[in-house]
Amino acid sequence: MALVVVLVGGWFGYRQLAGPSCEGQLPLTVAAAPEIAPAVQAAATQWSADGGAVDGVCVAVQVAASDPVDVAAVVAGQHGIALAGVGQASGTAVAPDVWIPDSTTWLARLSLAASGFAPSNGGSVARSPVVVAMPEPVAGTLGWPNKQLGWKDLLTQVTQGTSLRTGIVEPSRDAAGLSGLLALSAAAQQAGNPEAVGKASTAALRALATGKSALREDLIARFPRSSDAAAVASALSAAPLSEEDVIEYNKAKPPIPLAALYLEPAPPSLDYPFAVMPGTDPAKAGAAQGLFEVLGTGAFRNRLGERGLRAPDGTWGAGFSAPPGAPSPAGTSAPAASPDAGGKAAGGLDPASVDRAISAWTAVTLPGRMLAVLDVSGSMETPVPTAGGATRMAVTLNAAQRGLALFDDSWAVGLWIFSTELDGSKPYRELAAIGPLTAQRSSLTANLASIKPKRNGSTGLYDSVLAAYKTTQEGWQAGRVNSIVVMTDGKNENPAGLTQARLLAELKRIKDPKRPIQVIMIGIGNEVNKAELESIVKATGGGAFVAEDPTKIGDIFLNAIARRPAPAK
Repeated sequence: MALVVVLVGGWFGYRQLAGPSCEGQLPLTVAAAPEIAPAVQAAATQWSADGGAVDGVCVAVQVAASDPVDVAAVVAGQHGIALAGVGQASGTAVAPDVWIPDSTTWLARLSLAASGFAPSNGGSVARSPVVVAMPEPVAGTLGWPNKQLGWKDLLTQVTQGTSLRTGIVEPSRDAAGLSGLLALSAAAQQAGNPEAVGKASTAALRALATGKSALREDLIARFPRSSDAAAVASALSAAPLSEEDVIEYNKAKPPIPLAALYLEPAPPSLDYPFAVMPGTDPAKAGAAQGLFEVLGTGAFRNRLGERGLRAPDGTWGAGFSAPPGAPSPAGTSAPAASPDAGGKAAGGLDPASVDRAISAWTAVTLPGRMLAVLDVSGSMETPVPTAGGATRMAVTLNAAQRGLALFDDSWAVGLWIFSTELDGSKPYRELAAIGPLTAQRSSLTANLASIKPKRNGSTGLYDSVLAAYKTTQEGWQAGRVNSIVVMTDGKNENPAGLTQARLLAELKRIKDPKRPIQVIMIGIGNEVNKAELESIVKATGGGAFVAEDPTKIGDIFLNAIARRPAPAK
């Protein structure tokens, strides 16, 4: 059968000419991660040449090399959601019939955020373990390749002021970076008591954040380009990358090759799921199944090997050059389950755990200017059964303290409390004006520790929100996300204060699109009027969240912070 290769705007198209075995044309678009796209392209070409068809109709496969974050942005936009760190679609990526990202975590994140996103199939077509890449001389000082190292060892190196210069590709936009972040965070969870865990987690996040890069190419360019000792000492020392990244880097014969450290326990591998997108018609779904079967052959395994990739089971084909210390195929992490909505992510990870890790990361790395406004009304004394009887106030303060510990010194934070008649007739009182954490972290910590609920105090929500908005607006700063976080366990109860209509009218009047302020309303418990909170954020911009179980406040807080938009310039 004759074959025509069509190049259109970066798309590699393969169209069968009508022949005796098929007629017509059934187009199938595939967006594949750049490192696997050439192998998929070659397999599609061969499939077409061999007479690939569905019900007698010729299949025309178009394969695009697409960065997973770009496709994720398109899919998120289609479903009206935003993924932390992903941003808006670039305009160059399109929604395909079949998506082969580098990791199931992309599908898991989208499925968690958009209930309507439920791709089918999801079987893995390739695999690349996530490693810690180090210049070989640096790795040698840690015992490579003879010594088996773990993520706890790396955590110690990262958090105890050694000369190791760590880096990471933005985990919200890069699957290997996310896998490394999850592994290092899991190691921090083994630090001991909750206080030690918190300190280790924060130290790890901050250490990685100092060396983050938006693009993988930029990160890789920071490894030493000279064998000079000074160059090695000043260059990037360690970063989570894929095994394929290391193989590809070393193909160029750099002066200092990279070592691939396979740390234990093995983090989630890049698993290259074959996802047939929701809404794909049955004929195209049939074509997709035919292509999927082609990508499970021994011939495709060899194509993967030539690209530095493994087969889904961890074995490798001809042309694969395993880095020193690489585990045998049996030593790779098991393939992930199909990514049903709400199911497990790569390596059996809960999508919610992935979301929490990204939220914590974003809270650390996106500089902010924030006013925290905490409810101290009498109802905050209510015990929380799921927190061992601790009060709503205690649980709220614990969440605030966790958030404060995560924020680095680039943040500016202020603290108010509100109830009724806290400052004369005012229902709110300032404990700390918005200021840099470099100067007032310790005083904010002390203020949080001193907060007590006001016995029999009511909830002056409306007046407090308006005053907080005006104050934050007066000191608005460009280049930061300016925000207000209000934590409350009840609806407005202040007859002497503003009505809801008056509050909303005033907020709309003073809102300035050139000085945006995100208002994050977090309701605590089951007595909150969510519609009331949503009416406020509809007027200002932001988000309303309700934690019916108050012990979830901390996760909701970090999640809300992570979804702030990029700062206005």
